[in-house]
Amino acid sequence: MNYDVIIIGGGAAGMMAAGIAAAKSDSVLLLEKNPILGKKLFLTGKGRCNLTNLTTVENLIAHTVVNGKFLRNAYFKFNAEDTVKFFEELGLKTKIERGNRVFPKSDKSSDVIKYLKKYLIKNNIKIINQAAVDVTKKDNLFVVELQKRKLFSHKLILATGGRSYTLTGSTGDGHKFAEKFGHTIRQLKPSLVPIETIPAWNAVIDKLKLKNVKIKIIHHNKVVFKDFGEMEICGSTVSGPVILSASSYLKNVKNHQLIIDLKPGLTEKQLDERLIREFNQASQTKISKILNRIIPLKLKPVMLELAGIDPGEKCGEIAKSKRKQLGYSLKNLKVELSDFRSFDEAIITSGGICVDEIDPRTMESKIVKDLYFAGEIIDVDALTGGFNLQIAWSTAYTAGVSC
Repeated sequence: MNYDVIIIGGGAAGMMAAGIAAAKSDSVLLLEKNPILGKKLFLTGKGRCNLTNLTTVENLIAHTVVNGKFLRNAYFKFNAEDTVKFFEELGLKTKIERGNRVFPKSDKSSDVIKYLKKYLIKNNIKIINQAAVDVTKKDNLFVVELQKRKLFSHKLILATGGRSYTLTGSTGDGHKFAEKFGHTIRQLKPSLVPIETIPAWNAVIDKLKLKNVKIKIIHHNKVVFKDFGEMEICGSTVSGPVILSASSYLKNVKNHQLIIDLKPGLTEKQLDERLIREFNQASQTKISKILNRIIPLKLKPVMLELAGIDPGEKCGEIAKSKRKQLGYSLKNLKVELSDFRSFDEAIITSGGICVDEIDPRTMESKIVKDLYFAGEIIDVDALTGGFNLQIAWSTAYTAGVSC
């Protein structure tokens, strides 16, 4: 059977691209290898679905870590305000939370999928699930082989996503298809992902959340990343917003050192003055009790060990050198990093189809006419906060409207 447009991939980008393409094409087919559409979308934002970040195009570009400028045209064609308007017109009520993050009012990603499905049905898009396919091109037509059948289309949009969240069926099939068509695939790596450490003091820490900390990552005595915010320590793994951001910027973390500043609002001198004040006011009190006012309970034995202080030692008896070491450790808590966690735990995939081979005005391949790309399959990725879904919406809109 012949179609005007076939879209492979029924995630966020695929559903959007299909709906937009249907506005000017009579026959549109959406293929998804999972039994349901939007399987990965269902998990985004911890099940709440952070639809976008309601900010300017320039800020969208600034928060796109890889190849942000490539997306300028797509962002201007379909920006964050357009995303909110699009979903509101579908009937989905939205709300804005801290950091301009937009969520469905219901806090349910399933509602986002529900309204996208209604959008597809309204536009008479044929959907085939559990559709594992292969793709070639012959005589100006794309040939999609599906369960011993051959489907033909004049235009093809690949929106198969990356390799993150492999449990949702993400295997990087689209990259293999793109390679067959002559495209270059930039190295794929997990991104927005927790980082493994070389177990040391942190090995005994279980699920410790740290707020308002400053981190920096050192490689060969050079600061390669720094940030301020929240993080989490779970034994030999570090995670949380600042760590996920670090995983976006860094290509690898082997031989890198993470330094955590637990008291970023104080200089080392000011922190030492506070410790002196605390110790003088409670000179006969055991240090372990005083530390409860300064650091999280789970870190207390770690700090005492790093400073060489006995938990039963009274504040008035602690040597100046040990007090100084305690202050230093509070400002410079060190963790040796070893590797990123796997694609199973990654929110997105870094790497993908080389943007030099895609027309940024249309998302059409520069190598194969009438072949388009949308979403995570492209070598673009951004920070958390709704920015990656905006990439999906913007590139999908651009591809769909260009077909």
